[in-house]
Amino acid sequence: MRRGTLIVIAGPSGVGKGTVIERLLSRIPEGPALSVSVTTRAPRPGEVEGVHYHFVSDQAFDRMIADGSLLEWAEIVGHRSGTPRLPVEELLAAGRDVILEIDVKGAEQVRERVPRALLIFLEPPSLDVLEQRLRGRGTETDAMIEGRLQLAARELQESPWFHAVVVNDDADRAADEVAAIIEASRTA
Repeated sequence: MRRGTLIVIAGPSGVGKGTVIERLLSRIPEGPALSVSVTTRAPRPGEVEGVHYHFVSDQAFDRMIADGSLLEWAEIVGHRSGTPRLPVEELLAAGRDVILEIDVKGAEQVRERVPRALLIFLEPPSLDVLEQRLRGRGTETDAMIEGRLQLAARELQESPWFHAVVVNDDADRAADEVAAIIEASRTA
């Protein structure tokens, strides 16, 4: 039986990872599973526990780090997020591809721990567009947005070590491009 492929889609906060992945899932035959991350931040409007994230306390997150149950994790502008290891490993062993929607620090950890993972960097058309998207959320203070933009500028410098870079100037076009990259990796 074919082992599943771990597909990492990473990029700056606000680049549209969730939107592109949502559109991507409808484009791929035998669609991949989407890993649900754990996070210590509060839910944003419309986010559902167990669908978008598992929302946990700092203490619960500390326990997950200590017992090795996270495949990757990172601190991101005042909160921590990570990927539970066991559900991902079970899906991969069953032959399912799994998509991780994570930040660049997490992608670097996955690159070290799962060398066969497919790493795709989602890039904004510009930092100005990224700022507009972050402000459009209406969920963060100016200081938080500024922190995310400074982090994004550093993350953009990390894109060369990814297997592919996709500019998200249009979510449908970006999803088509990511789908093509995934399909090509299956036949390589």
